[in-house]
Amino acid sequence: MDPRQNPYAPGAGTPPPELAGRDEIMERAAVALDRIRARKSARGLILYGLRGVGKTVLLNRIRHDAEVRGILSIKLEIPEARPFGALLVPALRSALLRLSRGEALKDNLLKGMRALASFALLLKVKYQDLELGIDADPEIGLADSGDLDNDLTDLLLTAGQAAAERATALVLVIDELQYVEQAPLGSLMAALHAASQEQLPITLVAAGLPQLLEWSGRAKSYAERLLEFAPIDRLGEDAARAALVVPASKEGVAFAGDAIEEILTQTGGYPYFLQEWGKHSWDVARTSPITLADARRATNQALAELDASFFRVRLDRLTPAEKRYLRAMAELGPGPHRSGDIAEILDRRVTTVAPTRSSLIAKGMIYSPAHGDTAFTVPLFDGFLKRLGPLT
Repeated sequence: MDPRQNPYAPGAGTPPPELAGRDEIMERAAVALDRIRARKSARGLILYGLRGVGKTVLLNRIRHDAEVRGILSIKLEIPEARPFGALLVPALRSALLRLSRGEALKDNLLKGMRALASFALLLKVKYQDLELGIDADPEIGLADSGDLDNDLTDLLLTAGQAAAERATALVLVIDELQYVEQAPLGSLMAALHAASQEQLPITLVAAGLPQLLEWSGRAKSYAERLLEFAPIDRLGEDAARAALVVPASKEGVAFAGDAIEEILTQTGGYPYFLQEWGKHSWDVARTSPITLADARRATNQALAELDASFFRVRLDRLTPAEKRYLRAMAELGPGPHRSGDIAEILDRRVTTVAPTRSSLIAKGMIYSPAHGDTAFTVPLFDGFLKRLGPLT
């Protein structure tokens, strides 16, 4: 069929043509943000789950819907090994300028910009990682103590006051939150806690890998009272079927029943993989309905493309020892697996491979769903490693 008409949209954070099965979590986010704008009690939201479940898509949709309702967002995507404060400053500056609506800075907006100038000056001295002009002079004694808990609290409180002055709310929308180191993550929690106690309209909506649950608790013991942690998983059967079938049906194309079952089995209901299989099924099919034979050809093409890109880019950033650890995991299947069983396949003691396991967790390749257990953060990664054969 005509690839120009192909409705599927595989990609990192690319909105799918049919966002199925996520209405309830989007409504919960909308209610919380509207309550926070009204200066009523509500928790921020952290979406956590494996790669490919659509966390970024959901995060972007929540942000878009909030902006439509007049709530201002500050969007950040956290890379590895970059100071959180240096990423926050330019984004927060942009938000404060948007709050000003082109008018001269005054009152709480001016105070917010002065706090930002103080914080930015400190970052420049401490990290030598920030070159940004701020539209106000620093204010001595505001966000310049050198203690990140205090300074980030000053910064978010003044930003919240500026949002309140404009009868709106500020929401920090942060993707890949697991890459924020524990100390600044704790400082962010402390700042949000202070803003919540003052009932200021500033909050957090974030997304990240499952280890966020443990890391947030380590950062601040009150994390689960401050924020709602919402697991985002693969789609249920009905939602997965809709995500696959509805986009094609809008183009006048149907799937045979056995083709649908084949694709649901191969993808495990993961939204990203449903888009990949949908795309390739469309491209290999000559006519409607898309048949089981088409779906099987699509499986071969989808796996080849995933192996060359989605899976390969993650493997290539690992050390040889880390690759061998993951290959041992793959021998045991999708997981989770006991750390001792992985070490046994490697013919090593658990203690000797523990540093490798820790580094893989830090890189977002694996996580620990329970004490002593280890699982992949990337669905279907075990099959990819097996297709590669032995790793030396």
